[in-house]
Amino acid sequence: MRALGRAMPAVFLLSLIALCACRDVTPQDTQSLLVPRFSRSEVFGFVAGFGTTFAAVPDLIAMLRRRSTAGMKPRMAAIMGVFQVLWIYYGVLIGSRPVIAWNLLAVLINFLSVGAWAFYARRERETGAP
Repeated sequence: MRALGRAMPAVFLLSLIALCACRDVTPQDTQSLLVPRFSRSEVFGFVAGFGTTFAAVPDLIAMLRRRSTAGMKPRMAAIMGVFQVLWIYYGVLIGSRPVIAWNLLAVLINFLSVGAWAFYARRERETGAP
């Protein structure tokens, strides 16, 4: 473990040198071959946004199927929903369609999760079910 700690500054320095030397190798943001109206970065943004947006869907579906709040904590979904509103504003500021589109959908999914949790929690309190 000590050897790894000693080697880290050297690895960091070599990585920094390699990154500086590769400045001209970075790809330019060109028009997409798949959808010419979008730039390449927008296409990657849509693909990346798809994964992060729908990450909360399995928990929502599981809660709706079992009709219970068991195993669900709404705090994470609520926090994510609030900060995704900030991402939407950021997307408007920088003019990024992928950031705006995916975060609008993610806000909806996260607030649906919180709403479903509140519905089932109230129903469980009224009926005394666990």
